[in-house]
Amino acid sequence: MQISEFLHKELIVTNLEVESKEELFNVLYEKLYNSGFVKKSFLAGIKSREEKFPTGLQLSKYGVALPHTDPEHVILPAIAIATLAEPVEFKNMALSSNDLNVNVVFMMALKEANSQVEMLQKLACLIQNDSQLEKIVHAKKGGEIIEIIKNSSLSNLNL
Repeated sequence: MQISEFLHKELIVTNLEVESKEELFNVLYEKLYNSGFVKKSFLAGIKSREEKFPTGLQLSKYGVALPHTDPEHVILPAIAIATLAEPVEFKNMALSSNDLNVNVVFMMALKEANSQVEMLQKLACLIQNDSQLEKIVHAKKGGEIIEIIKNSSLSNLNL
């Protein structure tokens, strides 16, 4: 399984302007829902899971969030991505009492629970590479992000 298999240009937004993670969730959910990847219940599932199990990660330079929910809310597997014009606040995955500013979001809609663990591992490899993450943050179009990820997956994401 490669990250690039789950990417679609219509599910990637660059330089998105939102005020909150809720607004961000709504934008990415609508892209997933309108493209037939998720059920109506997906948005409530994402919000509920994020409340219980925050997904914000502080990396060396940027904050990243990896929201996901249960497979029953998914029709077809996909990953929606947003790079943000201004960071939004998420709870820290490691210490949920701490807030952090997130610049990039990878919203996963996966059909199998075991594929979530594998995809989280692959995304962790991608986002921990500072130069790859920097390229993603500064990408101007969804196709550019897909190319960055495809090129990185050739070398270091084959787990």
